[in-house]
Amino acid sequence: MVPSQINKGVSGSSVEEAQELPLCSCRMETPKSREILILADRKCMATESIDGQLTRCQSAVLKHEMMRPSNSVQLLVLCEDHRNGMVKHQCCPGCGFFCRAGTFMECQPDVSISHRFHRACASMLKGQSFCPHCGEEASKAKEVTIAKADTTSTVPAALTQGPATPGVSGRADSSFSVRSSHGLDTCAIPGSSRNPATLQTSMGRAASPIVLPGPPRETLESILMALDTEKPKKLRFHPKQLYLSAKQGELKRVLLMLVDGIDPNFKMESQNKRTPLHAAAEGGHKDICHMLVQAGANLDMCDEDQRTPLMEACENNHMETVLYLLRAGASDVEGFTCLHLAAKSGHYSIVEHLLSTGLININCQDDGGWTAMIWATEYKHVDQVKLLLCKGADISIRDKEENICLHWAAFSGSVEIAELLLNAHCDLQAVNIHGDSPLHIAARENRLDCVTLFLSRGADVLLKNREGETPPDCCSHNSKAWAALQTNRRERERVPIPCVNSVDSEPYPDNYKYIPENCVTSPMNIDRNITHLQYCVCKEDCSASICMCGQLSLRCWYDKSGCLLPEFCREEPPLIFECNHACSCWRTCKNRVVQNGLRTRLQLFRTSKKGWGVRALQDIPKGTFICEYVGEIISEAEAEMRQNDAYLFSLDDKPQDLYCIDARFYGNISRFLNHMCEPNLFACRVFTTHQDLRFPHIAFFANRQFSVVKSKLFNCECGSSKCKYSSAAMASLQADKVTAPLFHLVLT
Repeated sequence: MVPSQINKGVSGSSVEEAQELPLCSCRMETPKSREILILADRKCMATESIDGQLTRCQSAVLKHEMMRPSNSVQLLVLCEDHRNGMVKHQCCPGCGFFCRAGTFMECQPDVSISHRFHRACASMLKGQSFCPHCGEEASKAKEVTIAKADTTSTVPAALTQGPATPGVSGRADSSFSVRSSHGLDTCAIPGSSRNPATLQTSMGRAASPIVLPGPPRETLESILMALDTEKPKKLRFHPKQLYLSAKQGELKRVLLMLVDGIDPNFKMESQNKRTPLHAAAEGGHKDICHMLVQAGANLDMCDEDQRTPLMEACENNHMETVLYLLRAGASDVEGFTCLHLAAKSGHYSIVEHLLSTGLININCQDDGGWTAMIWATEYKHVDQVKLLLCKGADISIRDKEENICLHWAAFSGSVEIAELLLNAHCDLQAVNIHGDSPLHIAARENRLDCVTLFLSRGADVLLKNREGETPPDCCSHNSKAWAALQTNRRERERVPIPCVNSVDSEPYPDNYKYIPENCVTSPMNIDRNITHLQYCVCKEDCSASICMCGQLSLRCWYDKSGCLLPEFCREEPPLIFECNHACSCWRTCKNRVVQNGLRTRLQLFRTSKKGWGVRALQDIPKGTFICEYVGEIISEAEAEMRQNDAYLFSLDDKPQDLYCIDARFYGNISRFLNHMCEPNLFACRVFTTHQDLRFPHIAFFANRQFSVVKSKLFNCECGSSKCKYSSAAMASLQADKVTAPLFHLVLT
């Protein structure tokens, strides 16, 4: 079927138009196509066939719309003369050549209608030949010969008067309609001289009587009887006519064919085995749907694409038809449902009604794993996303490629929907089967607004997907998205850390260099040889006990959310060996936490007595990784030479410490963690990219424990009643140079 076909009017009376038996496409037009118009080169594409001789028309084209006599013939751009000939059925549906002169077949299903075709182009069905225009038996057609100069039809002029039925034309009137005050009201369909008074369904049951609030029964019966007596007694409708009439909204013709016994469940092979009810629902012809259902049409019959009539009505936003079909008992199908279609098409009222029935699963997934929320998100229907969120749609459901709604918001570039999802706690760090985060998708599609939003919410600009690409690697280097990502990348922290000061005028601490990773200022022989790494060969998320990296740590100590397990020993923490770049597992396996960097939203703030401190901007579960203690890696000898040792942290807890981290001149947010004798952080030694035991990462996790720093002279001012390092306590400990607890994260 040509998309968007429109049943155009033609020259001639409306009576003649109504009498047409619409099996062909002669009256159909379709919008212009650039390729065909170029091919036509502004000239008519019609070909005249005169006794086997073909002549191409070269007349100019005025109207750039295409026509064709049937679906088996290519679309044509025609001059006005041949357009009129097409409308009058003078083009053969079999070959596409015009039969306006010479010898050809002419079918006359009625005195006012003429259909022309070549004898060899007759339609064949079960050994019988039929007119390719109307389906009438070809034996009723006659062979005619018209001179080349005479292109008029041999059919006499259209009759202007029918049988004397008061107030009603004897021919099918396309303006005739059946109205009912309620969607399920019915009317009695009277019989005719050759049909029972009650329609029989395809299942053998009688249809319910229908009560019309319009014309009385006698009037409707006289109309149908008059129509029946006017038609030739041997005329029988082709089943295709019921489909086409249902599609075109010709209620009276549908009634005639149903009375004549046409199967309401006839499947149109050329239209994906759609039924007349599919066609009527697609066009929103509720009254025709009603007639078909009363005649036994199957409400839930699927076409080849597994679409039901209800789905057609939903997709095309025919609310009254949707309501009727639902009340009549139509049900949804598994997989791609009416809710998916309405959400994809943006039909808010239909989505709202479907959800209000309580019969629809708002989180149902189609064959691709997509929910109504995903469809609405991809097609940027903001109001529907708000509605689905309000109704409790699950935004964490993943499709077959592990994408969540936020991936699709990034793909479509809808920053408004992306913000709605983030405010509903959608996971910004979620990755799909390719390892892509929403930021990867937004970068690849050059969605600058989404990139900016995701960066402001703490998206990881350094996260690598399975191809080893970070978000900046995914986009063109001359795009605005790439520039925004590079600006954020230079800041080198995965989660932005705001700085606030309500105490004095100091804008921010500037007496050090902010770095996200440890640095060295003198040669350090750190063993980074990849061949020296012990690694795992896990194919999944490293949750099995056979993971080699987990065995190095005694076991994998992280749960699925990246928190330490409750049984992890905080007092004497074991070494943790995370999976590394030699491992076979994915970059997103559960045994990778510290190497993923800062994930918690923190704030640097000015205190009234203790300088700058750090506080959390979110709730932090126990066992959560907070940050790494980062600074300059120096030797024990270098540490002894430095004057200010307030930022020194030993890399080993043995008396013979060999190396330290000094965050005095180079450091990250951890250098501002304030001391507390009842701290809520503890330190753990973790190995990520190498396994040189002399140089572990110092990772802080949430707990009520304390950490150890190197100190020559330290007075605690935490104010705790349990303070172990007040001036008095420190005096007694100074001789032994005992180290002091220093770190505490203030929770807001």
